[in-house]
Amino acid sequence: MKLVLVTLVGSFLVLGSAWSHAAPMSPLGLWRTVDDKSGEVRGAVRLFESNGMIYGRIEQVIDPKAVGQVCVKCTGDRHDKPILGLDVIRGVRPDGPDFWNGGEILDPETGDTYRVSLRLVDGGQKLVVRGSILGGMIGRSQTWIRAAP
Repeated sequence: MKLVLVTLVGSFLVLGSAWSHAAPMSPLGLWRTVDDKSGEVRGAVRLFESNGMIYGRIEQVIDPKAVGQVCVKCTGDRHDKPILGLDVIRGVRPDGPDFWNGGEILDPETGDTYRVSLRLVDGGQKLVVRGSILGGMIGRSQTWIRAAP
């Protein structure tokens, strides 16, 4: 009986150690975007990695009127591009185990871009997306919900 108990305790210690050294969580995957004012799901953005940086592309829009729209207020290479398929997050880099920063996020409704930071919460099931200006002093956050890895 003592041998079984010692074996079980030892197994839990080894497993606990392995879990504590697990790979860091990743923001990559499909996220349901939730409007910070209304609380309603607006669509889905897929976060993907390219050249060590994170990018985000609109993969779904809920509003049927938005399906065929283009980003008329966007500038540069995103001007007059379809909203569906538009890269709205660019150039984000890791800045800790559950935090990414240094890139930009586009608001397709206004064409404005902001500095962006990403932070995983709730065990990686939610992503706090913060767009800001003036070194992060002024901005707003949205909490997106993981839809798929």
